[in-house]
Amino acid sequence: MSDSCKDGASKSSTDGVCDVNSMLQNMSTADNKEDEGDNLKSCTACKMVKYCNRECKVAHRPQHKKECRKRAKELHDEELFKQPPPEEDCPICFLRLPTLESGRKYQTCCGKMICSGCTYAPVYDNQGNEVDNQKCPYCRTLWPSSEEEANERQKKRVEAGDARAIYDLACDYREERNGYPQDYKKALELYHQAGELGYAKAHCNIGCSHMFGEGVEVDKKKAIHYFELAAMRGDETARHNLGLYEEEEQCDMKRALKHWILAVRSGHNNSLSHVRELYSKWSCNKRRLYTSIAII
Repeated sequence: MSDSCKDGASKSSTDGVCDVNSMLQNMSTADNKEDEGDNLKSCTACKMVKYCNRECKVAHRPQHKKECRKRAKELHDEELFKQPPPEEDCPICFLRLPTLESGRKYQTCCGKMICSGCTYAPVYDNQGNEVDNQKCPYCRTLWPSSEEEANERQKKRVEAGDARAIYDLACDYREERNGYPQDYKKALELYHQAGELGYAKAHCNIGCSHMFGEGVEVDKKKAIHYFELAAMRGDETARHNLGLYEEEEQCDMKRALKHWILAVRSGHNNSLSHVRELYSKWSCNKRRLYTSIAII
């Protein structure tokens, strides 16, 4: 092999090594940038601005404080006015459970929520003969024969961490029923426990407690907070209450109408009455406006 070939070979190999080194350097630089990006902390309110550390946040927070509050409110409203999750289905007929409490029944024996149609439907054996219907239509356990037995079943469901059973027990303490004394503080404690387990109506009742001062001092700000938590989880009563608050306290009929329409979609009759009344007033005012224009 000639000297020129040797020089060319050595030069090309050197160029290849240089290319590999430059590639590795670029990759390490990109990794360092990614690491730096991972270390940045996003603003917890608006999710738009990233800070290097606490000192950086203190120094630059005033520069985007106004925009941050505006964006945080937009994000909150997006979550608040989102279509709530659908109701669960009856485990027997697989139809959507009615929104009214009279249209469903909670079974303390198995912890299932069953529609009233399946609860009171006649039961037949294999030969088609009607049999005793005094049993749970899901697990075939006999109905409780006394209040003590019903309370004992409820207690077992509470110990098992059943959110609905905890909610019912809280209502018993609140309304002094089923042999339980009236105790607003105990009821509020149980409502919080059921709410942490994801039961929306518990948050609604916590909001009512703060709104009317049952077991706690009146605090409308906290009441609205818990109403919003319940509404975002699909509770139509809390959604209706938010509409009333927007109408009476904030005089914001646009937001009130949004809440009521979402509550109507979930089957809330009172919200439907408010929407009907609101549109009737609007039509009346519009008619008067057109009449005045015609007279002029």
